[in-house]
Amino acid sequence: MMAASSSSNSKSMLSLRLMELEGHILHGVFHSNGFGHLLCLNGLEMGNSLPGYLLMDFWDRLCNALKARKVSLRDISKKKGMELRLLHSIAFGQSWFGEWGYKFSHGPFKVTIPMHQKAIETLQSLPLSLLLHHFASIHPQIPFIFSKYQSLSNHPLLTLQDLLHFMLNLKSPLHTQNTMEYSHSLAGFLLETSCRWSPKRVEMAVRVIIEALKRAEFRWVSRQEVRDAARIYIGDTGLLDFVLKSLGNHVVGNYLVRRTLNPVTKVLEYCLQDVCSSVEMKPRCKVGRVELAKDISNLYKYILGDQKPLQAKGILPNLTIASEIILDSKFLVKEYMSEPQTKFELEIEGKLNLLCTIRVKRQETTTILPYECIALKNNGTIDELKKEVERNFKEIYWGLRSFVVKKIVDLEAKGNDLVFGLVEVGGKLVFEGSGEDEGSFFMNNNNNTNNNGGMNKKIMECICGAMEDDGERMVACDICEIWQHTRCVQIPNEQQVPHIFICNRCDQEIALLHSLP
Repeated sequence: MMAASSSSNSKSMLSLRLMELEGHILHGVFHSNGFGHLLCLNGLEMGNSLPGYLLMDFWDRLCNALKARKVSLRDISKKKGMELRLLHSIAFGQSWFGEWGYKFSHGPFKVTIPMHQKAIETLQSLPLSLLLHHFASIHPQIPFIFSKYQSLSNHPLLTLQDLLHFMLNLKSPLHTQNTMEYSHSLAGFLLETSCRWSPKRVEMAVRVIIEALKRAEFRWVSRQEVRDAARIYIGDTGLLDFVLKSLGNHVVGNYLVRRTLNPVTKVLEYCLQDVCSSVEMKPRCKVGRVELAKDISNLYKYILGDQKPLQAKGILPNLTIASEIILDSKFLVKEYMSEPQTKFELEIEGKLNLLCTIRVKRQETTTILPYECIALKNNGTIDELKKEVERNFKEIYWGLRSFVVKKIVDLEAKGNDLVFGLVEVGGKLVFEGSGEDEGSFFMNNNNNTNNNGGMNKKIMECICGAMEDDGERMVACDICEIWQHTRCVQIPNEQQVPHIFICNRCDQEIALLHSLP
């Protein structure tokens, strides 16, 4: 018995260490109810050979293929020391992950969605003239950078968003031209290799394939689908195969032809990405990729990163506050499918599906858990349905391991009544019961970002308004034992937590006692 327990503990510790590893190129997990978490994504910045956008494309398509319901992530992405959630929020109004549909969900320090949106709007609307007035004497490079990119743009750059949006959009095609073979001639790069077809035939085949991909409206399509569309105009299948093989991840005209292997079907797929239409630059002006990257880094460092000179002068306090709010907005969520898909027809086992959930009442609050698809035989009874609901939710939520269904909300029925005589196939039912563990039934809920799943009983009541552990560093008062963020009580991250800490409230009470006669 002891040996079995030891083995079980070892497996548990090994599993925990595996979950904490951050050296993977891509690391994600899914719960059995379709909720998932992207735990780690490391692209070129971490020394891997694949860029981050290809890894995210793979992850997003994998989530769709696995019919994910909701996926969360913690956005701590950086590029050359720059926090991308801050840089991209100003330039594009969303995180880097926003390109794949991930939106801000919640943040530590009681950051809310309205606060997050207001902070973005504040930074986006900062006039360059105001920044120039305050920064020119501190960082002489700033006026030169502003004027350089104003001369490159065909439109006035008036705000911080205008400038960063232009520079980041400019960076994409420059990066493409320096890392991929770029050709204004459709068949130019293909003709550098030996082939048995004439330049004219190769160029025609390329044009036909590009037009077929354009008609797909920038969605991913299979190699066979592209080939079939092109065969209407090009009868030589050998030529089409040659061009399709050669086109992958090359820029043709204004388009990048992307090619990837579908992770589920194992079929090659293609799509187009427009790499030039978003950038309007005067043709007589040029800027190098290295120079552009350095300018972006300097803007981030001088304006968004190093704000001590401004704080010392009391200048632009909104800049510091708004930046801090966006940097605290780490937790993102994408909803792929709000409810599990159900098959209304009879399945092979002779079962029918229902959407069921549990309503949990705790103190003064009521929570309804996400609906789950419950399969029940077509002659199943109410009692059998209750047992099946209990079994499913116990498997999904650790805190419901002792849960017992007592009743079905808004449905009067006896235990031996047939379910499908009272409820339509695919209908929704809400169950109530007892036995949930206080504070822990969200163990596997996607909305919970705390690694201990709410099992910790410590009381938190921070001055920022946070009432739950949000993963940030905290300290407990040695008198009242209430936890607060170290940042909120003015303990810097680089400073160790003191051995004895007394919160302001307890400190005032002690001072009051000493003043009494």
